[in-house]
Amino acid sequence: MPPSPALDAVGRWPVGVAAVGVTSASATLAGTGPLDAPLPLASVTKLLTAMAVLVAVEEETLRLDDPAGPVGSTVEHLLAHASGLGLDGERHAAPGRRRIYSNAGFDLLGRLVAARAGMPFEVYATEAVLQPLRMARTRMAGHPAWGAVGSAGDLLALGRELLAPGRVLSPAMVARATTVAFPGLDGVLPGFGRQRPNDWGLGFELRDGKHPHWTGARNSPRTYGHFGRSGTFLWVDPEAGLACACVTDRDFGPWAAEAWPALSDAVLASFLRRVDS
Repeated sequence: MPPSPALDAVGRWPVGVAAVGVTSASATLAGTGPLDAPLPLASVTKLLTAMAVLVAVEEETLRLDDPAGPVGSTVEHLLAHASGLGLDGERHAAPGRRRIYSNAGFDLLGRLVAARAGMPFEVYATEAVLQPLRMARTRMAGHPAWGAVGSAGDLLALGRELLAPGRVLSPAMVARATTVAFPGLDGVLPGFGRQRPNDWGLGFELRDGKHPHWTGARNSPRTYGHFGRSGTFLWVDPEAGLACACVTDRDFGPWAAEAWPALSDAVLASFLRRVDS
């Protein structure tokens, strides 16, 4: 894997193991650390679950407007953390009124897909997402909200699909999933505080104008992705044509809130190919 000075700082992170890679739509551009080592993905699992749910939508196994969760909530509400369910699974608001981050909502989605498809959710997600993208070192297990184990290399494969969709989801579906769902909702971005608005797509956290944020100042407002409590992330910047993936063996904390934006800025400064206006 070609080294890059943009990734040099990763070796100074206060972690035992860190693997970080950068990819374009066609190929991995640089990497550091054990890119094939599987580690807990925590909430980056939600990207895989969202992809599987959206495959089920495109296959007409379910619809975005199907009722799901609390009364008045739909599949779309659950994907966008707009159902009113909190982390504890209790209802804290009416659907479509607040952006409340919810593991429980994604677990509901997993059960719904399993019921409609007639197979365990882990099997469906593996066949619908992991196998087509050759994410052989990633395993869906336990909770659809946070249970997957996977490698940085596999997350880069997911990044390439999102930059140039077609193997798993149609370009139209990726565009819809990475556009704000239920615009204008305020909420708390875990680890970074209240955001007004706290924009989210269909399973994808959107950078937009959020501050503070776990991506860099150089990331375009169209950047989307997710990070996990286990010290993992994947961001995709369609304007730059780049994706960056990270897995570590240290839980998210102040170290990551400081290190990740700096890394993202270094990656974009090194690899950005678009002409700034």
